[in-house]
Amino acid sequence: MLIGEVARCCGVSARMLRHYDSLGLVRPTGRTVGGYREYSEADIRRILHVEGLRSLGLSLRQIGRALEDPSFTPAALISDLIGRTEDRLKRERELLERLRAIETSAPAGWQGVLRIVELLHGLNSPSAAHRQQAVLAPAEDPTVPAELLAKAVLGESDPNVAGALQWALARAGGDGVASVASGVYSENVDIRRRAVLAIAELPGDESTAVLTDALGDSDTTVRARAALALGRRGETAAVPTLVDLVLAGTNDVEAAEVLGKLSLESGCPDWITSALVDQLAAHADSAVRIRLTQALVELPGARARSALRELAQDDDRTVARIASVLAGALEERSDD
Repeated sequence: MLIGEVARCCGVSARMLRHYDSLGLVRPTGRTVGGYREYSEADIRRILHVEGLRSLGLSLRQIGRALEDPSFTPAALISDLIGRTEDRLKRERELLERLRAIETSAPAGWQGVLRIVELLHGLNSPSAAHRQQAVLAPAEDPTVPAELLAKAVLGESDPNVAGALQWALARAGGDGVASVASGVYSENVDIRRRAVLAIAELPGDESTAVLTDALGDSDTTVRARAALALGRRGETAAVPTLVDLVLAGTNDVEAAEVLGKLSLESGCPDWITSALVDQLAAHADSAVRIRLTQALVELPGARARSALRELAQDDDRTVARIASVLAGALEERSDD
């Protein structure tokens, strides 16, 4: 077959076939009387072999070695090709994410595009200080895609940078909750913890619903952060978890303060007081009972004062002394 016929048959340009010939990669076995290249069936099979290996990303030099050197094994080369392909795909995915972030922000001009690019570069910095500066950098157009900020906040381990990202996410508005909510249901506990902290800063019923779901999390820290945030919002669903925090001595002072706030705002101080008193009756551990006693002082109403007066007669002398002092403080507060 002549070169034109081979080109049509194999889908390779005549120019490329001539290049193969010049490299010695595929040399036609014959020539016509007029001096034209003439390819045999074996030549065509070799061309197809070359094209097959090219489709895997091998260079022409590597293809030549593969076809000529019997000792040339494919395993190491294929492994290297896989690594390079994975790196290329990673770079392509990063570029795609960058382009989508810019598209989502709908910039009015190139300054907006450059702001997003600058932010993306800053967030990828190994320096926490540089990442924080990138988030807090002033800009004429403050609009930053919530999806971009959500991804960054879920992956950020530095508390200062995370705080800046949470602030920026709250400013971004839009779909901030939806963008970060997936993190609450992640299998990675660190991501769940970051997600709850971020959502706690976002107002609205949607964020409250996500935080309520987090009360059932298997991780104590996730539950604690969700309960404290919900309690500050006046959500009584957080009460059992807040009481558990007092029992465990984890954020117990903060949990007691939130229980006191809930008692004032929810209109059911006696119910919250009863939740603490019931735990006092159920526990013999002195440290636990002391924390529960101290929590009672944060609660308003006659029921809490009555409970403290009763505890002033408790068999545990330490609990009794603390309850007596706290009951006196509450009496003075009520007199004022």
